[in-house]
Amino acid sequence: MDCPVCKNAMITLELQEVEIDYCTDCGGIWLDAGELEELLGRAGKAAQLLASFKAEPACTERLRKCPICDKKMQKIIVGQSQPTLLIDKCAKGDGLWFDNGELNNIFDRAQLDQHNKIQDLLADMFGYDKKDMA
Repeated sequence: MDCPVCKNAMITLELQEVEIDYCTDCGGIWLDAGELEELLGRAGKAAQLLASFKAEPACTERLRKCPICDKKMQKIIVGQSQPTLLIDKCAKGDGLWFDNGELNNIFDRAQLDQHNKIQDLLADMFGYDKKDMA
């Protein structure tokens, strides 16, 4: 699978028993449909977070193409926290694209990772500075 940002081939990694696609060049992460829910684990909180995803039709950022179906993805606002966090979502439901650091930002904002297990894994795997994740 090729990265929707820099078009280079991505590698597959396992995070909490979920296969994720990772771009070694730009640091972006692709999650297939349902994988974010698997990472979140807690069904009620996961549903609440996913319900907070709202399309942002007025966004001026360039729309990226889904690495699976090659159609333009939607820009999605995650939650109501400031500053606004935008991610990319396949309009057909194939998955979600997170630019470098955005997946960690979602876990931080949603406070779904009480013991920081996933955030620690992200820090170890992708070199995030744990001080910046607090």
